[in-house]
Amino acid sequence: MADAALEHNAAAGHGALGEYEAPLFGAYSKKVGMWLFLASDSLTFGALLFAFSYNRIYTTWPTPFGKDSIINATIMTACLLSSSLTMVLGVFAAQAHDRSKTRLWLLATMAFGTAFIVLHGMEWTKLIHEGLSVPGFPKPAGQEAGEFAKISTGVPQFAATFFGLTAMHMLHVTIGVIYLGVVALRKWFLPILGVIWLAGYFLIPADNVFHYGINALLIGLIVSAVILFLKPKDYDAHDIEVSGLYWHFVDLVWMFIFPLVYLMSTRV
Repeated sequence: MADAALEHNAAAGHGALGEYEAPLFGAYSKKVGMWLFLASDSLTFGALLFAFSYNRIYTTWPTPFGKDSIINATIMTACLLSSSLTMVLGVFAAQAHDRSKTRLWLLATMAFGTAFIVLHGMEWTKLIHEGLSVPGFPKPAGQEAGEFAKISTGVPQFAATFFGLTAMHMLHVTIGVIYLGVVALRKWFLPILGVIWLAGYFLIPADNVFHYGINALLIGLIVSAVILFLKPKDYDAHDIEVSGLYWHFVDLVWMFIFPLVYLMSTRV
């Protein structure tokens, strides 16, 4: 029946047997799918960036960030820029069918991404300890009642937009690290991710906001396990190129967040 249908379509002028519709822009379907996803994801970040910009322009905006915060954010930027380079090298190695170098560059990219998350977590912890409140979360013990506490009560839009925007970006970087871990190590990555989640859950204090955020790793572990066990495969150069598109998008978003959030809210 299927052969008859194909012959009917060919006779009706819908293409010869074995002929398929040309891919969009000459790209394979995985790349087109990632482009479409990133286009939709950019709307989310665009809305958050617009909210921060609107409040920055039309509100008496605080300038809480000093020299230490700018230096820390600059190091985070350097980590992401370095990760873009290692990601490109990983794609080139995959296209050359060099499996060992591909895995090495992907692991290097994951290391830079993890360093970014850790540095961002340290920045958050410092700001929260100094009094900047996270909307919807209890205040940690020993939180100071200084300048940042006054900002949280006087200009609540600052904490809401700052934490909302940077948390969304941290989540995307975390997803990217898990994504690359699955591509580079496949099922071997699952126990590693599980150990990291358990360590974070039991070592991070209960009054720390990241005690809740660490559960993103648990969700990533479950989703990764489902994907790897339902459809185990050896990821090829196309898969690595598509993961690189996602990673470069995350890096590009940070290039907007850094000057907007940090440099425009600094007293230096």
